[in-house]
Amino acid sequence: MDTPSTQHPRVAGRDDRITLRFMTTPADTAAGGSSVAAGSVMEWIDKAGYACAVGWAGAYCVTAYVGNVRHRRPIPLGSLVEVEARLVHTGRTSMHVVVTVSSAQVSDRLYTPATTCILIFVAKGDAGRPATVPPWEPSSRSDHKLAAAALERIDARTRIKQLMLDQEYTDAGRAPRTVLRFLVPPGVVNWGGKAHGGTVMRWIDEAAYACAVGWAADLGDAAATAVAVYSGGIHFFAPVRIGDLVEVEARLVYTSAHSMHLSIRVSTADPRTPQDLTLTTQCMSVFVVPGAGGVAAPVPQWLPETAEDVRLHDHARQIIALREHIVPIPASLTLEP
Repeated sequence: MDTPSTQHPRVAGRDDRITLRFMTTPADTAAGGSSVAAGSVMEWIDKAGYACAVGWAGAYCVTAYVGNVRHRRPIPLGSLVEVEARLVHTGRTSMHVVVTVSSAQVSDRLYTPATTCILIFVAKGDAGRPATVPPWEPSSRSDHKLAAAALERIDARTRIKQLMLDQEYTDAGRAPRTVLRFLVPPGVVNWGGKAHGGTVMRWIDEAAYACAVGWAADLGDAAATAVAVYSGGIHFFAPVRIGDLVEVEARLVYTSAHSMHLSIRVSTADPRTPQDLTLTTQCMSVFVVPGAGGVAAPVPQWLPETAEDVRLHDHARQIIALREHIVPIPASLTLEP
């Protein structure tokens, strides 16, 4: 059910908040079958954020960025899900939207937050050009705090984006990697004729999972699984069109004692010229292996071998250091009136 909010009608006929409510389906199940896949959660985040952005802009919008997707806890299968999106900042053509995903058991309907993140959308007008959006101004206490948090993140996000773009990925690296290749099916098209941003994020999660669980299993633990606890720096550079050849590469770039950090890049090409790939999306994800008592288990340690591996290993540590200065947005604040 799609329930628009009318608490803050700052522009006639337009809402700055929206709530989606639904129940999980078997298709949302993560590999291993114990909880909802992180890729499904990211699809929900994009759908709610997109609906909020379009509702405010009154125009077609595209996802430009998704940041700091922190999966605080798994969502059990068969849960009721509530996804709340609210506008927190506008630029001339852009909108910053905070999304919080909560879940509840059917029996009690007591929703508990599971994931909170911020997205940026750009409004599009004629011929796909950026379109001006109505300005948004904060009014409540939470509005002001969330608007300030959105602005505080701009500099760090810009630095992380440039660091990621400066890196080169070649076959010289020997790090564990997984590459998925397929054609974009018509079923993922949005109203602009492109693949949904949420769909691309699901592909990212699938490739990253395959790489992470493969690394854990290859070192002797055939029963090991892996779950995503973080995805960040998801930048969308170019659209993914129906019929494109897609290549999703996930590469292990760093391991801590209990986590695996992966760099994921999505590229597309005309199937007739598959060698001419164009980078469309990139991000960094963190996976852990669940252990006893809900604590992450130790993971096999990876050591860089080639010059490229060392460079990307150092790059990952730079990103981690920058990310530590970005204070997570508390769900308690995003859910305030």
